[in-house]
Amino acid sequence: MEITQSHDVRFHYLIANKADEEYGCTVSVVGSQAISPDEEYPSKEHPPGYLFDPERGRVLQEYQLLYIVNGCGEFANQTTTYDITKGTIVLLRPGAWHSYKPSKSDGWTEYFIGFSGEMADKAIAKLFAEDEQIFNVGLKQEMVDLYQQAIEVASADRPASQQLLCGIVMHLLGNLNYIAHNSFTADRMDQIIEQSKAIMQEKAAQNLDLEVLAEQLNVSYSWFRKIFREYTGYPPAKYFMMVKLHRAQYLLVNTQESIKEIAFSLGFKSPEHFYTTFKRVMGSTPSVYRKSSTPEK
Repeated sequence: MEITQSHDVRFHYLIANKADEEYGCTVSVVGSQAISPDEEYPSKEHPPGYLFDPERGRVLQEYQLLYIVNGCGEFANQTTTYDITKGTIVLLRPGAWHSYKPSKSDGWTEYFIGFSGEMADKAIAKLFAEDEQIFNVGLKQEMVDLYQQAIEVASADRPASQQLLCGIVMHLLGNLNYIAHNSFTADRMDQIIEQSKAIMQEKAAQNLDLEVLAEQLNVSYSWFRKIFREYTGYPPAKYFMMVKLHRAQYLLVNTQESIKEIAFSLGFKSPEHFYTTFKRVMGSTPSVYRKSSTPEK
């Protein structure tokens, strides 16, 4: 079904068949609309399943990608309210309460596409952290082109349209992932990685929550984990463990502390945990390493 209100509002609602659902991804809605200042939002032309009161919010049973290409407004989830500006993409997740609306004084222009299915579940779980919803990607012509292509495909509603629309969805998600993870300059990425490595060295005697560390560095943990591994060759957790074990090697050779004292000084939960981890990673037990690395008097 298509509802066209004016050249500024264009919606397409699609009905998937069983074969489409078995493909693993279905698209239920795609469209765009321009909301002028002081205009009512959302349009009353939406079907009941998509019409909502921004003051009360709603819960969808599908994913949606909402792209604001002009104007500004706000988005709220269960924990936070965000200011939305031009160039922002919002990832709406099934089963999660949310609300959004354009600014009364500015309005906005939005593109949106709704989709669901196992393919979508796997792609989003792989690409984005569970708490990621707001992406400031800027105005990207390739993203606008994909939304417009989806609108044209939905408008034609020909055989195999669902599969083509799902391909567009995956392209949108891939582009969003790429843009979001390359939004920092090389210098900024170097700074983040070097700062995190320095913190790990400083906190070697403690148990460091790496998700909290990423938050302190103002990046998502999924991005931090991916970039850290690309830069160092190790996931952050393994790198931090290597920092601890290298510190243990120094203490074994240069101090008289017992293996038990070293284990607890480096934040291991027990001497046995330290013993087995050291042997697995370093290839020998702490006592053998100490003996082989200490010259006989």
